[in-house]
Amino acid sequence: MEIVEGNLIDIENREFYPCAISISKGKIINIERNNNSYDQYISPGFIDAHVHVESSMLMPAEFSKLVISNGTVGVIADPHEIANVLGVEGVELMISNGEKAPLKFFWGIPSCVPATSFDKPGAVLSVDDTDKLAKSGKFTMLSEVMNVPGVINNDPDVIGKIEIAKKYQLKIDGHAPELVGDALSSYIAHGIETDHESSTIEEAEEKISKGMYIMIREGSAAKNYDALKSLIATHTDNVMFCTDDSHADDLLNGGHINKIVRKALADGFGIFDILQIACLNPVRFYNLNIGTLHVGDDADFIILDDIESLNISGTYIRGKVVYSKNSSKDDSVCDIPLLNKFHHDEICLSDLYTDVFGDVACIQVKPDSLLTDRKILHFDKEIENFQSDLDKDILKIVYLNRYFNSKPQIGFISGIGLNRGAFASSISHDSHNIIAVGCTDKDLVLAINELIKERGGLIVNEEGKLHSLPLPIGGIISDKSGREVANRYMELNKILSKMGTLLKSPFMTLSFMALIVIPVLKIGEKGIFDFEKFDFVE
Repeated sequence: MEIVEGNLIDIENREFYPCAISISKGKIINIERNNNSYDQYISPGFIDAHVHVESSMLMPAEFSKLVISNGTVGVIADPHEIANVLGVEGVELMISNGEKAPLKFFWGIPSCVPATSFDKPGAVLSVDDTDKLAKSGKFTMLSEVMNVPGVINNDPDVIGKIEIAKKYQLKIDGHAPELVGDALSSYIAHGIETDHESSTIEEAEEKISKGMYIMIREGSAAKNYDALKSLIATHTDNVMFCTDDSHADDLLNGGHINKIVRKALADGFGIFDILQIACLNPVRFYNLNIGTLHVGDDADFIILDDIESLNISGTYIRGKVVYSKNSSKDDSVCDIPLLNKFHHDEICLSDLYTDVFGDVACIQVKPDSLLTDRKILHFDKEIENFQSDLDKDILKIVYLNRYFNSKPQIGFISGIGLNRGAFASSISHDSHNIIAVGCTDKDLVLAINELIKERGGLIVNEEGKLHSLPLPIGGIISDKSGREVANRYMELNKILSKMGTLLKSPFMTLSFMALIVIPVLKIGEKGIFDFEKFDFVE
């Protein structure tokens, strides 16, 4: 038996008190109040209510090492990204690797693979696949249902998966950016209960009023904390925290759910409201097997040096110390099958030639957001082989399917800010095809072809000098340690910063430029996609 002592943070009863917690066989067997004086605090651990582990570019076991040091004891994970590349085999790979980690993973069944009928990923998850996965008992929910038109218009494939979730009593997560009014009511009526895509307080409050739980999200590229933070005080019972997508460097240097908790504390919100959202609400909503400091619970909790700084000195999961600030860092990586799908031939310069005339739709990037705006470029006369206009921050963006040989799709983008070179990635939501932005066609071709040679990764072409982060697992995940990936990723971002971009997370922003289920303009299999028309621009 082990005894852990400190000031217990009793979130439910809204009090602090000194105590000794007795632990045996991974369970809390007694909590005894005492009159001792302690410098440290004991709190339930943090929970990420919605995350794509793959976006860290790490396997679950490596992701676990980074987040448990930030006080996270459990995550609700949607393996949507690997499913788009490798299908059921990819989902099973993630679950298997997650079982080697101390972090508690609760998996969702990806609901939209492909995300829409317009996407061409490396795999498809059918209704039958969904039923087989649900039947396995390994899943907590049907993950974000992002095909909003499919739900509202009763698409048989989408509705079939929702019905399977109901059959197996799984929660159903939503994904409904800017959805309001009758359309929102119709979407919710199908049993969808959460949303992490709200961008205004009015949107979030309407969704809550209609029965949804809202997630306040602070990821590497998409953030809505500032817009929604008032919900912490006004709708404490209906809010959860999530990161959705966080790169390894942010997890290593910036934190995880603890960074949202720190923000809320700095903004003056009550400690018990904040911790209820960070620690308890996901457990209650998803009915998770995570301890919340009660006798009989798993001994899942964190040790804090103090309340003000929220410094985490230890993390316990199932009664074991899985992180201690005094312990050495483990950079060993277990063996991982390098499963992948990458079949496109290299391209040539003429594949990117683009003539422009008249009005041309251009993607306008919005910093720290998945949303984009529409920008119209006007050309009074035809320009042959237009590549960029650096003075006006207009660059060429290229989309290329990596699963089979196809024609590159060309568009234009503003808000990236490069003044030289190019960068390319095989991380592009949701199908993870090749996406690249550059100042000249020559820059772009060199970056794209290097990506094809490496069969996936991140590439920066600094005017002929190539820098890379290989991602051999599905073209989206590294086989290296979290620390190695984070450091290499930071190097690439520093180089891009020197090349002119002001974006904090340029690769993450680039990856979402292919996410056509998010407003307004994106790029996909047939060029520029208009979310409002839900079709490609002619």
